[in-house]
Amino acid sequence: MVYGIRKGVARRVIAAGLAGVLVLAACGSESGSSSGGASDKALLIARGMDVNSLDPSRAYCDTCQIFMTAVYETLVGLDKDNKTLIPRLATKWEGNADQTEFTFTLDPKAKFADGSPVTSADVKFSWERLAGLQGSSSYLVSTIKTIDTPDAQTVKVTLTQSNSAFLAQVNASYLGIINSKLAEANGATADPATDKGEEWFLANSAGSGPFTLSAYQSGSELRLKRNDAYWGTKANFPEVVIKETPDAVTQRQQLEAGSVDIAMQISNDAAKGMNDPNVVVSQVPSFNYVYLALSPGAKGAEKMTAKVREAMRLALDYKGLIDATVGGAGQLQASPIPNGFAGSDGLAAPAQDLEKAKSLLAEEGVTDLTLDATYPSLNVYGVDFSTAMQKVQTDLKAVGITLQLNPVEISVWADKIGTDGIPVTMLYFAPDHTDSSQYVQYFGLLEGSQWQGWSKAEVNSSEADQLAKAFAEQDATKRAALYNELGTAMINDNVIIPVVNPNLFLAARKDITGLYYSACCNLVLSDLGRG
Repeated sequence: MVYGIRKGVARRVIAAGLAGVLVLAACGSESGSSSGGASDKALLIARGMDVNSLDPSRAYCDTCQIFMTAVYETLVGLDKDNKTLIPRLATKWEGNADQTEFTFTLDPKAKFADGSPVTSADVKFSWERLAGLQGSSSYLVSTIKTIDTPDAQTVKVTLTQSNSAFLAQVNASYLGIINSKLAEANGATADPATDKGEEWFLANSAGSGPFTLSAYQSGSELRLKRNDAYWGTKANFPEVVIKETPDAVTQRQQLEAGSVDIAMQISNDAAKGMNDPNVVVSQVPSFNYVYLALSPGAKGAEKMTAKVREAMRLALDYKGLIDATVGGAGQLQASPIPNGFAGSDGLAAPAQDLEKAKSLLAEEGVTDLTLDATYPSLNVYGVDFSTAMQKVQTDLKAVGITLQLNPVEISVWADKIGTDGIPVTMLYFAPDHTDSSQYVQYFGLLEGSQWQGWSKAEVNSSEADQLAKAFAEQDATKRAALYNELGTAMINDNVIIPVVNPNLFLAARKDITGLYYSACCNLVLSDLGRG
């Protein structure tokens, strides 16, 4: 999902794509299922990169998902039906009846890029380090109590509570497995006070995947090279280069000129003008969304009470935001649980109500409020954040609230929100996996959740209780009803306000095969080929 600190962020998509060329599906495939033909040329991808880190225990961004899936494999994969879990590093797994214990059996053939075997000790190190460093994706392992390793191929996980989402979480790219001996030899630990691994990971990798890190230059490019010692089916491309290209028009121009093979963030306007016979473009619905985030505990946000935040939500022209940013190529989204996920059905679409907004502000005695609105200068899923924030600024001005717009680099944004906080900002999210729990864990006002911490909003203890019930519920229909209630609760928190659920445009040269957008992993590079 954003970003990068997914200390803040966002991401993922599932849908149907262009037959024979583009399939929107789930995260990955079994070893040996790559499609398309081998190529002696590098695969070149244009996208705005939101990389916050290449350390597997700290990385959290859309580009990070692509990187992690290519370099660090998970125990469990997801088939292209977005429902069926398939083997990856684990050949089999089983859980107890109340879903508090899970046992995984590792594939004895699995090896890291340096030739050493993937063992249970590596799984234990990887997941304990993810928990210990407390990065943005650490919430995915928050219910793990202990990890036992009775032998090199067996991992037994005991949870603190029932967790109906655990296997989906194991499938998330951020739970990829690190070569523990190599990482520890280069300063990696599970203690943020002693860990020295992040700098090493900027230039090196320690995974078992079909690619390894070749080079990374912030603001320029990310280079991966094929792991020719890969234990599964080798990738078709000898190298993949992701080129920093934040502008949709530039992405289009590069694609039409043949200087890139795939453009990942084509906007609606850019897509409309593409008629090159050598380029294939597909528009599909997505689970990705851009949201406005309000932080009542931030410096300068003292007047942003619950009623003021509700007034801000009601002041927004949601259809106008979709029109202004993606030319109408998007959907309204009610809550932080996106359209199509369990719990999203039946929630009323957001709607503007200026009179009620003004009435709420009057009740609070707020007639002229000015707020800092620092946001990352990004273009994500075809949504230009500056365009969106200018529209938000106009809408709020109509009810007497002035936003001081301050676009900054993502690193500057991360520093600011991690210190003084930001009263009003904008970010994006796409699924980390296929279960609705992630949105409550990340956005809910739970003790220690990402946005409760950043927003310094009051903890909503009922959400934690409701989430525990959802984790324990075995019946999918009843679980969806619980998430529906949680979606309503998060709407009423008035902290995370989805503003644009854009359709996705994927564009590629017509000779690229095996292209699909993954629900857990964004883009699976090892499945791509050149036909």
